[in-house]
Amino acid sequence: MRNGILVNLEIGWNIVSKRIKCQKKFNNHVGKCNSFHNKARKKGKELLNQAQSIHVVIDKGTDIHKQQYRVRLHASARLTKALLNDSLAFRGHDESEESLYGGNFIEFLKVFGELSEEIGKIILGNAPGNNQMTSPSNQKELCNCFAEEVLKKIFEELDDDVFSILVDESRDILKKKKWLWVRGQGYDSASNIFGEFNGLATKHYEIYRLYKELSNLVNVGGGSCKRIDLLRESQRESLGLNSEIETRSGKNQELSLVGDTHWSSYEKTILRLLTLYPSVIDVLEYIEKSGEFSNHQNESRGLQEFMKTFNFVFYLHLMKYILGATNTLCQALQRKDQDMLNAVKLVKLTDEGLKRYRLEGFDSLFEDVTFFCEKYEIEVIDMEAEYVDPRFKRKKTGITNRHHYVVNNFNTVLDMQIQELGSRFNEVTTKLLTNMSSLSSSCNFSAFSKVNLLNLAEMYPCDFDFDEKEKLVYELGHYITNVKEDKRFANLSDLGDLAKMVKTRLHIDYPLVCRLIKLSLVFPVAMASVERCFYSMENVKTDSRNRMGDEYMNDSCICYIEREFLQQVSVEEVMQRFQKMKTRKEQL
Repeated sequence: MRNGILVNLEIGWNIVSKRIKCQKKFNNHVGKCNSFHNKARKKGKELLNQAQSIHVVIDKGTDIHKQQYRVRLHASARLTKALLNDSLAFRGHDESEESLYGGNFIEFLKVFGELSEEIGKIILGNAPGNNQMTSPSNQKELCNCFAEEVLKKIFEELDDDVFSILVDESRDILKKKKWLWVRGQGYDSASNIFGEFNGLATKHYEIYRLYKELSNLVNVGGGSCKRIDLLRESQRESLGLNSEIETRSGKNQELSLVGDTHWSSYEKTILRLLTLYPSVIDVLEYIEKSGEFSNHQNESRGLQEFMKTFNFVFYLHLMKYILGATNTLCQALQRKDQDMLNAVKLVKLTDEGLKRYRLEGFDSLFEDVTFFCEKYEIEVIDMEAEYVDPRFKRKKTGITNRHHYVVNNFNTVLDMQIQELGSRFNEVTTKLLTNMSSLSSSCNFSAFSKVNLLNLAEMYPCDFDFDEKEKLVYELGHYITNVKEDKRFANLSDLGDLAKMVKTRLHIDYPLVCRLIKLSLVFPVAMASVERCFYSMENVKTDSRNRMGDEYMNDSCICYIEREFLQQVSVEEVMQRFQKMKTRKEQL
């Protein structure tokens, strides 16, 4: 019985002991839970504090990212503007981190980082991989933004007013748009004398051959430094100069053949060739005999044979006169401030000069050719002998050499040039220019003609209705009386000076006359501005950038050609336009 009681007590104690341990574990668990909850409650109270709010923490992180994004975008936009202004390439051949030169954009951006520690910490490798703002697509988009802003500035200056368009033959982006306010259009079909379909050279075989051989001569005779030195040395010897004497300007200055084969540059080439003729022959003979330039030996021999013929001398002197007679007009029309009245006079004088030379100039030309041939021992053709066609030497032609050179060549070439001049300045164009010249302020408005100005208004039916034409008759009378008596309009020289009407507020009193002046000022006299654009395009799309797309090239050309407007564009304007182009990962 006693043992049974002890066993029961032992069992009961074990049960109690286990319960006590469970209670302790429970109490410890509750304590830990209470501690956790207390900490949680404490953290919750802290989060209720505005300074520790999760929204504030997120906003602070977002503000930092926005600021860094703005700095990166500003640096890229500023760099883009500088590269566009100088027409520099953006990308490099190898843009990897190991590359010695990653292109202008990357390398200049590195310079930005080196100059500013703040910028250096957040650009290129220190920026997020998907937000460095250096990708080709970002560069092109920034270029487009600058181009759009430049166009915006131009349109703001036009202010919905009349303008002119000059169109020339060049590959460009086709943007279909309806231009309602176009008041002048100029078209040019031949940019140089060696055009495939146009130009004097393609219409007359002998002139074509002359220019072809001139191009070969420039390549063979001046294609290397050694040959240029030979030409200079031969020139020194012919002038009797010491090789140590350094010639500059004046009678004995050094000359060289002109490498450019554009129409305006051929005159220089011809003039210099006539002066350097014996020296050029010496260089060609050296090239043929020395064997140092084997690939040009045959060409050198052929050039010598051609240059020692009467035909070469004849056509060289003929083109010397034609290019000289038209060069004054060409140079004058390329000036930006060309006056209408002066343009009409130059066209008329050039046309009359060519016609007069056609009637009277052959004998003087033949004398110059004969003198040159005798000086350099070139055989002179007997003008009274029967002409022999080199293609059919056995066939009788029935004409003399004089008839061949006068009728088939001299007259024909001059007729072509006169016809070309007439097609460029036809009767309608000449009439338009003449009417516009009546607005000229030179010599106290001596060219003023009410009849011509009324005819000018008739040529712009979209700008003057019937009632306005009737009012213009009286307005012109009051206008000419007013400006002749006004001392502020004394001593004016050209049409552009009439812009004083705006300063003196006379454009308010004479709105129809002001409209005529405005239409005359926007009329394009020549293609000089277009040609300047094409030369600029050569700087933009170089051999190293020949894979440039049309739209990218268009944007680059706009910014490079209109650099005055590009300087007016702010980087902030470009950044805002860039941001609105599409959805970005970051916001300004």
